[in-house]
Amino acid sequence: MSSDSRFEYWASALRNPTLAALPTDFARPVPLTVVEAKHEFAFPEPVVEAIKELAIVDGDTSESFSAYTIALTAFVVLVFRLTGDEDIVIGANSANDEPLVIRTSATGQLPFVELLKTVHNLEVEGAAKSVPFADLISYFKEKSRTSEAPSLFRLSFLRSGDDVHRHLLAPIEGLVTDMTVFVDESGAGPTLHLHYNSLLFRNDRIDIIAEQLGQVITLASANPSIGIGAISLVTARQKAALPDPTRDLHWGEFRGAIHDIFSANAKKHPNRLCVLETKNPFDDTTKDRPFTYKQIDEASNILAHHLISKGISLGDVVTVYAFRGVDLVVSVMGVLKAGATFSVIDPAYPAARQNIYLNVAQPKGLIVLKKAGTLAMSVRKYIETELSLLADVPQLELQDDGALVGGLVDGKDVLAGQVELKDKPTGVVVGPDSTPTLSFTSGSEGIPKGVRGRHFSLTYYFPWMSETFGLSETDKFTMLSGIAHDPIQRDIFTPLFLGARLLVPTADDIGTPGRLAEWMAENSATVTHLTPAMGQLLSAQATAAIPSLHHAFFVGDILTKRDCLRLQALARNVFIVNMYGTTETQRAVSYFEVASIAKDPTFLQSQKDVIVAGQGMLDVQLIVVNRHDRHQTSGVGEVGEIYVRAGGLAEGYLRLPDLTEQKFVKSWFVPAGHWADQSGCGGDDGDELWREFWLGPRDRLYRTGDLGRYTPDGNVECSGRADDQVKIRGFRIELGEIDTHLSQHPLVRENVTLVKRDKDEEPTLVSYVVPQNTSGLDDMLSGHESLDEEPDPIVKGLVKYRRLIKDIRDYLKTKLPTYAVPTVIVPLARMPLNPNGKVDKPALPFPDTVQLAAVARRAKSSAPAVESALTPTQATIRDVWLDILPQRPASLAATDSFFDVGGHSILATRMIFEVRKKFVVDLPLGFIYSHPTIAELASQIESIKGSDLAVPHEQERDQANGVNGTENSRVESEYAADAKAIVKDLLPEKYESVSEAITPGKKIVVLLTGATGFLGSYIAHDILANHGRSGEFELILHVRAASPEAGLERFKRSALAYGVWDDGFAAHISVVTGSLEQERLGVDEATWKMLVEQVDVIVHNGAQVHWVYPYAKLRGANVLGTVWAMALAAEGKPKTFSFVSSTSAIDTEHYVRLSDALTAKGGDGILEEDDLQGSRAGLANGYGQSKWAAEYIVREAGRRGLTGAIIRPGYVTGESKRGITNTDDFIVRMIKGCTQLGLTPDIYNTVNMVPVDHVARVVVASSLYSPRSAGRLQVVHVTGHPRLRFNEFLDTLATYGYKTKKVDYIPWRIALERYVVEDANDNALYPLLHFVLDNLPQSTKAPELDDRNAVAALKFDGETWTGEDVSAGKGITEATMGVYLAYLVEIGFLDRPGAGKKPLPSMALDDGVMDALLSVGGRGGLS
Repeated sequence: MSSDSRFEYWASALRNPTLAALPTDFARPVPLTVVEAKHEFAFPEPVVEAIKELAIVDGDTSESFSAYTIALTAFVVLVFRLTGDEDIVIGANSANDEPLVIRTSATGQLPFVELLKTVHNLEVEGAAKSVPFADLISYFKEKSRTSEAPSLFRLSFLRSGDDVHRHLLAPIEGLVTDMTVFVDESGAGPTLHLHYNSLLFRNDRIDIIAEQLGQVITLASANPSIGIGAISLVTARQKAALPDPTRDLHWGEFRGAIHDIFSANAKKHPNRLCVLETKNPFDDTTKDRPFTYKQIDEASNILAHHLISKGISLGDVVTVYAFRGVDLVVSVMGVLKAGATFSVIDPAYPAARQNIYLNVAQPKGLIVLKKAGTLAMSVRKYIETELSLLADVPQLELQDDGALVGGLVDGKDVLAGQVELKDKPTGVVVGPDSTPTLSFTSGSEGIPKGVRGRHFSLTYYFPWMSETFGLSETDKFTMLSGIAHDPIQRDIFTPLFLGARLLVPTADDIGTPGRLAEWMAENSATVTHLTPAMGQLLSAQATAAIPSLHHAFFVGDILTKRDCLRLQALARNVFIVNMYGTTETQRAVSYFEVASIAKDPTFLQSQKDVIVAGQGMLDVQLIVVNRHDRHQTSGVGEVGEIYVRAGGLAEGYLRLPDLTEQKFVKSWFVPAGHWADQSGCGGDDGDELWREFWLGPRDRLYRTGDLGRYTPDGNVECSGRADDQVKIRGFRIELGEIDTHLSQHPLVRENVTLVKRDKDEEPTLVSYVVPQNTSGLDDMLSGHESLDEEPDPIVKGLVKYRRLIKDIRDYLKTKLPTYAVPTVIVPLARMPLNPNGKVDKPALPFPDTVQLAAVARRAKSSAPAVESALTPTQATIRDVWLDILPQRPASLAATDSFFDVGGHSILATRMIFEVRKKFVVDLPLGFIYSHPTIAELASQIESIKGSDLAVPHEQERDQANGVNGTENSRVESEYAADAKAIVKDLLPEKYESVSEAITPGKKIVVLLTGATGFLGSYIAHDILANHGRSGEFELILHVRAASPEAGLERFKRSALAYGVWDDGFAAHISVVTGSLEQERLGVDEATWKMLVEQVDVIVHNGAQVHWVYPYAKLRGANVLGTVWAMALAAEGKPKTFSFVSSTSAIDTEHYVRLSDALTAKGGDGILEEDDLQGSRAGLANGYGQSKWAAEYIVREAGRRGLTGAIIRPGYVTGESKRGITNTDDFIVRMIKGCTQLGLTPDIYNTVNMVPVDHVARVVVASSLYSPRSAGRLQVVHVTGHPRLRFNEFLDTLATYGYKTKKVDYIPWRIALERYVVEDANDNALYPLLHFVLDNLPQSTKAPELDDRNAVAALKFDGETWTGEDVSAGKGITEATMGVYLAYLVEIGFLDRPGAGKKPLPSMALDDGVMDALLSVGGRGGLS
């Protein structure tokens, strides 16, 4: 088969794949970072036997299924069940190690044996059409004309018998997986090696996944035709953590009626404050209104007797036209004492909606609170014509003195006749199955459903809550829930059950931004019930701390980590309890408690972005049911539908028996009548009057319609609604997932995503956002035009927040697949809330065609204000940018920088190529770095076009590439001026020099920065392995990490990766954590003091190495970090300071010419005593500039007494014996790029390359030798001996079998440009094209260096410390290149070459190197 047809096969097979994401334990980091971990799992004997049986399931012993294929099929089943995806894509390999991708569809009914055959056939077919993944990715990149590598899969399942080659990270862009499972069949039975990203998964989840995989195989073997959806994933280990759906939940333990318990509290504590209506903070005429338990008890007795006298009986509905306050408490208690069912209507509902509620409820009584106002005429008319009221209280009000009035009828208060009964209970008996509440929830066709609550659940859970959360009679609860929303019952009943206090705010307290927090603080609120929307309202613009608040219970919607952080920023002592439940479950809910900041400030760091629903409260179970077989519960991680099993479920829907039967289902987990012999609660006496109103034990489950999954610890996390899993353009989309990511955007305060129909009736994703009003928002406003006269708030928001919308969309693209990014994002001033405190989704507007057209006109009209001044050249550049940039900016000004509007180095290369075509000029690629704005770039183009030839002047080209124009130029650069300013402002006046030599036999404490990088690992190794034998060394590593333990682990991982770890080192190593760019290196005062007192030698190797970043971005780590490191030497005992710099600090034309002049006279090159002034301007990149500035500052410190050395290495290459190297290095990229191109440039320059082990030896030797040099600071050059020329270095590729041809530089440059740009091929040199295409011969021409100081230090070191004289130096030879190439092939970075003049040397890496290698960075790093 031709290679083209193979690529076409995979292009078809992998079109629009679903990249499965297994359920994680932690939030996915952005950008994705990997900390690899490994878990080994040997299949137990029953699984091994099951594999043998499945191998011949077809009965054809001549061609059986392999153990790998069986395990791979089981893995497909597992991914299907854990993700819910029906499109499964997994990386795999054939028996001959040919890479392939398994893509198959799955349904719950699909028999396992049929899937096994399908997977086997896909294996065979994929192997026949296999192409290397790297080539496949290159093909996709070429086809899509993008520089970004596509992700082929997130999970892989591979054959592997070699431990060295088992690792999560493949050395191929686009193949980073969340988990890779390696199947080792070398033993008696298959063993799984699960490599996973420990930033996503805990080990216990990985272990459960392995167990589940084995169980799939075992159950499939027992019944090969079983549908893959019916295979149970619940293993024996999981059963201990998951709820048992057959457990007794104490169905009959009735704790009494809430109104009876309240009355009992009133008898015990008649004068205790029960409800406090607080004064209006903006109205001085108002005052607090306190009411005691006795007053409310007596008032509710009066109302109850009145209702009974009018004929209200058990179960009759009494509607309360409500207002937040004590009158509502009195009304609710009065209705309950009458044995009736209360239902609440919020006056904020439209009149038509109120009539719908009345129609559903069909009340027999009506109580209108005076503060609620009068009923609308249409409502009153409906009541008069459609209802038959027995009782009507027109204006109920509890007066300041506790007297209750109900309003006048025929000149007399309707309650006057019952006032004398205020201290007499009604004597009405209710039971657990009596219905005290009628709450409403949304229904089909806009008609709400009435949910009949039961007395059982109103009291059953309060004792448990009191004990679990420390609630007591001393607490002060808040009344914040929507008055017609069922959580208001929890607001009222919890404090009244406990004998506690209820605080009632005014409407202004709730509605004024920031005021609600002040109100809670002023009234010392201790407990609050909130919806997430109300919580966001509480924290919005709030500044008042609420130290009294100890518990906040959230219910009603998903709770995010951000919601918790915002509240805890105000209330450090608050424990946040996420409660999951519905109107139908009443009080029966699950809970998950978030620790307060005061108790555990790190708790939320371990949580995902959406807080889990948790576990059931007392005698409540959340049963996650297998969607393919409801007789099974789901296993850990498996998506299923959530059912609530409890004795406290609501009775059902009012007058909707079919729906009640559908949603409130009898448990199928126990036989019918299983609990019939349960006698209930209340002691042995079965004569309790309430038993008349008990239907006996009923094991029921409420079907929530929510999807969820169990976590390994038995908690449940919600994953959206079954009806939220919409499909748009064929893609399955979770609205909840979109909202989760939206909520994490720093400028989004609230958000909700819906599917709306556009004008063509196409489903469209629309996200509504309320911007977070912070200083960062100002930068996101499009303020180019006046919007004061725009009447349409939608148009106004879409225009005003254009930049924010773009920023949000860009952010979501890093989190979601493209098809899941909302098409429309609508900014709102506030979310519309219904009276229940939830987002009113039907009220959210969808921009129509007219509005979108108006936005387009506004955007277009504003653009000329920004762009009208553009010249024709600038306008052409702008158009090129708009075509190149992945997200078109709203506008582009002449002063906009390419890199500020979404450009990066790879896009810059594409852009310059397009500009070259447009203007027909030979514009250097590096121009965009020195002239990043439209105006600057246009000016250079016009200058070039105005000359005789369409090429830049040589001086302009040099300047574009950072070359100094003249040797005697005295122009001072920005980085040089900055260095001088730092010396003036931050450098101490004096350093105490070190006069005593460092010799063996003494304890020597060395502080090393940058230890986790490539060079740093070797420096540490050289100190401990090669010098530690002659002296007592203690090595302190400065590492960026969460803790010293994590820092040590990070260093160990790096040292393992580079093959330089020894377990004996641990006794001599300690770690301090910090950051280079922070003052005092980011360590605390005690650590700083310890370092000042103990350290003898500072080896400052830490740096941020980047060849594109500007000086300003590298200044913190590379320049200021050096200042902070030197500050240690200015305090305490004298210290030696060694600074690892770079020859990048002298990469200017001045030093090249000076070197040529010196060597022509017989010298060795640039002297180590040179004053560095030849590169005070003209350095090409920010990294070299930062190293120059740091050197300048260190040199000045030397003049002020600092003892030490500046060590200047060039290209730090791989370790000389084993070839271990940093693959993200220019030299290594050059090697790979040339093998990809098949050509090498014939460049005669020498290249200063030195193996890392020798560089490390020079650093250590210079650090220990420096006190011998009369207490001064010296420069130490590290130069290669011998130095290969550039062409000699690349010639070794052909020597060792690579098909490369040497050509002149210009043909090579043209070929590379065509290969990458025109043919859209991938090449390792692409990120450095501006470097290699503009002037590679000049860029690689390094000055020769005199290294006499290095020689002296190495001689002393060999004589005094190591016994090994390496003063002759080391360089790169043909043999060394062979070692490097062998290493690069071994790790998969290079393809294995064919036969050459010389064979590659054999290469065997130490165990553990491959596992750790790809998780570490390059030299130094930002440690």
